[in-house]
Amino acid sequence: MNPKVIVALDYSDEESLMAFVNRVSPELCGLKVGKEFFTACGPAPVELLVKRGFSVFLDLKYHDIPNTVQRACSAAKDLGVWMINVHALGGAEMIQAAKVGLGVNTDRPLLTAVTILTSMDHAALTSIGFEHSATSLVERLARLSESSGADGVVCSANEVGMLSTIFGREFLKVTPGIRPGGVTNDDQKRIMSPSQAVRVGADYLVIGRPITQSEDPVRALEVILKEVQGEE
Repeated sequence: MNPKVIVALDYSDEESLMAFVNRVSPELCGLKVGKEFFTACGPAPVELLVKRGFSVFLDLKYHDIPNTVQRACSAAKDLGVWMINVHALGGAEMIQAAKVGLGVNTDRPLLTAVTILTSMDHAALTSIGFEHSATSLVERLARLSESSGADGVVCSANEVGMLSTIFGREFLKVTPGIRPGGVTNDDQKRIMSPSQAVRVGADYLVIGRPITQSEDPVRALEVILKEVQGEE
């Protein structure tokens, strides 16, 4: 069973990343490698984390023509990662191509589709031409993702209860925008506390800055794990 908390490694250099990783074990948390670190340091550290036994979520949010996404997912699979994601806005054909790129082996990476970024609220969506609410768009994109073969979606915890009702527990809900105390002073807008997210049915909690930018990241992780385990 994979850890419920996935720490977003919001670092731009390998030294800072390894300073945190060397203090935690694969049994405590999964690790998310995103665009910042991957662009700065490349795939080699990802392979190192995999060899150390961590469940690695490669968060590159592929969104391109189907053939390009298929090839990118195939390359990600070869790194040995546990989970990858694509943008659901890329459409059914692109999601299906991503699934083909991951292959049919039982140990292939999980495929999740990003619905609506947790940094976007109604005003932000309206500004780019979406007239529907975030909740309505998430539902629509989740249905598209599920019918296209994705294993789950990345969504805010605010939509988890709705999606659990529609799809049940087998369709994974990965939730960023998790903030201890439900308070944020950054760019996240659709947020929830760790205990609340677990209570509504989130399968995995992605937590970055509240851990990585704290004075004691490992202690911050331990406090969150205790809160989460109290709700399981």
